[in-house]
Amino acid sequence: MIANKVTFAKGMGLMVSFAIVFVMIFMPIFGNGKNGLVYLDDLYNSISKGSAHYIPKLQEDIKPFDGKSVTMTLKMETPAQAVQTAKLFEKADASVLVTGAQLKVKGDLGKILDNCLNDADLMYINDGQKVKDKYGLNERLVLFNWWHAAKLMDKDLKKQKLFKEASAITKVQKRGIEASYNYYTIEPQKISDKWGIVLFSLIFYVIYTIWYGFAIMFLFEGWGLRLEH
Repeated sequence: MIANKVTFAKGMGLMVSFAIVFVMIFMPIFGNGKNGLVYLDDLYNSISKGSAHYIPKLQEDIKPFDGKSVTMTLKMETPAQAVQTAKLFEKADASVLVTGAQLKVKGDLGKILDNCLNDADLMYINDGQKVKDKYGLNERLVLFNWWHAAKLMDKDLKKQKLFKEASAITKVQKRGIEASYNYYTIEPQKISDKWGIVLFSLIFYVIYTIWYGFAIMFLFEGWGLRLEH
């Protein structure tokens, strides 16, 4: 039985209108046929990309390793990946011996990291075709192989107690390779260009949450359910 019809009606009205808006959010009516969640996700990704370009700073950070000769043994996951990854090091004038899934790499660490960051920078500005043409491989695969190789380089150099070199590789992996891979194809935007939409989305999120809360509260009170202290 409904104890308070007026309060129950308020709650039902809020819940129905909440549901209508909820359905609208998932309809493809927000910019280029996207639903609300996809539209906002793309918006916030593009805004975050606009402030996450660390590659120029990384290129400065690796300069102390120019001329630093290193020898590394890297065990890739498959022989095919080893052959693909060998091309990355060879473009940095490193000598590479491929034995099954294992790489024996000898070269200038500064050149290797610089080549890696050049590829990452091309991907960051969405010019993946140049990376594809450079190696004859899918551009995303190139960055994935760089990421995997960087992880193995870090491990091998730590075994050699070359901790500064390993630390530099970790920074390149996380701030350069990962960022470029994750942001590839996303167009960067400044938050100042979209401040109105951003502000509206934040305010709407708060109001929409409260909206649902009041709907539940009025429905329960209409049924005669109350919280007592």
